Amino acid sequence: MSSNIRIEKVCLYCGINFTAKTTVTQFCSDICAKRSYKKRKRDGKILASIDRDKQVNPFNPIVKQKDFLSIEETCQLVGASRWTIYRLIDNGRLKAAKLGRRTIIKRIEIDNLFN
Repeated sequence: MSSNIRIEKVCLYCGINFTAKTTVTQFCSDICAKRSYKKRKRDGKILASIDRDKQVNPFNPIVKQKDFLSIEETCQLVGASRWTIYRLIDNGRLKAAKLGRRTIIKRIEIDNLFN
């Protein structure tokens, strides 16, 4: 059973006018549909990559205001790895205190590290 519906539409990909035989048709041809699909997928991957980069290195501006910092916050502030901070503590170049299992570093000690 065929439909007699004919609707004038504009292709969402190339912008050409065409006659659609259904109400849900968006593209003038299979080629435009495939190209639009590829573009959507490509744009999605780019956005996912940007979001991943933001999650990997989210700098928290509150870190600059705190007087006592954790190891992770110190890593963000200094731009060094965890292990580098632990080596500085072990070598005695950076003083730290333990609160239970947590290691806390004074902000003044970090500032003195570079003097």
